Amino acid sequence: HHSKIPQTMLHIDQYTAAAEEAVGQLEIPAAPAGLYDPVRYTLQAGGKRIRPVLTLAVADAISPDGRHLAVNQAAAIELFHNFTLLHDDVMDRADMRRGRPTVHRQWNEATAILSGDAMLTLAGITMMKGCDQAKLRPVMRLFNRTAMEIYEGQQYDMDFESRTDVTVGEYMEMIRLKTSVLLGCACALGAVMTGADETVTDAFYGYGESLGLAFQLRDDYLDTYGDPATFGKQIGGDIACDKKTWLLINALAEDTTGTVAAEISNPSPREEKIRRVREIYDTLGLPQRCLGLIRRYADNATARLATARLQPEALRFFTDLAMLTVDRTR
Repeated sequence: HHSKIPQTMLHIDQYTAAAEEAVGQLEIPAAPAGLYDPVRYTLQAGGKRIRPVLTLAVADAISPDGRHLAVNQAAAIELFHNFTLLHDDVMDRADMRRGRPTVHRQWNEATAILSGDAMLTLAGITMMKGCDQAKLRPVMRLFNRTAMEIYEGQQYDMDFESRTDVTVGEYMEMIRLKTSVLLGCACALGAVMTGADETVTDAFYGYGESLGLAFQLRDDYLDTYGDPATFGKQIGGDIACDKKTWLLINALAEDTTGTVAAEISNPSPREEKIRRVREIYDTLGLPQRCLGLIRRYADNATARLATARLQPEALRFFTDLAMLTVDRTR
């Protein structure tokens, strides 16, 4: 059991900078450029880096300067996350990601597939770095299990596209697999790399998992109710392409006017469709209900840390981070 030395947690922005540095220190070969340039392009697009931030912050919460012990795993988890985006964009035929053309648009589909493959393997190689004999198995077991769950979540997401009877329960399980387990894994890696016991590791995994559900629901909410100036994407994209979100699933189940179902089978022009569907959401009180649920998952995340034996400063850090997720605008 780790000693009770007062922890010095960094500020969230400092963890973001440390995560950025960890990603920047990845050694990506120059040749063949056709394989590695898209990898560099993807990693240079930035993003919130929330997953490596979690890995580094959890490590610091458990051990003084713990982030140095988990730096490779933080970089690996961000590599893996970006690999999934590369292949997701091919599957979704997405043109833009983080304000730039997606890899399969900038290059081509074959390149996006192969460069994604390279990122996945590079993530596995990086994940093993700095692991002693005792940590190698738990780390790789966690990483591989998480990867399989993410692929399962992606498949459910694709299955849902052709269905209008998706339940809220099915949806929550899908986003748990597709989004939450990776945040849980990111947290647990920080614990494993600093030698935490199973109780502490599980507590942090639970924190990340609940945080992931809040995070994804917040994304659903912002896509319809966000401010276009800060959100960075066009508002209403989910509605326009009939994405099965928490809002749409509830609306399909509760809308007695049949407007939402009609807009899926026989859509109005884009802006008109978005306006009509949003009107039903408002009438059903869905935005308020969604925000309440986000708050519940964020509170639940923090509650999972009760068994992690944290210093007050560390507990405050993760509580604040959960609240940031609830209130984020982009």
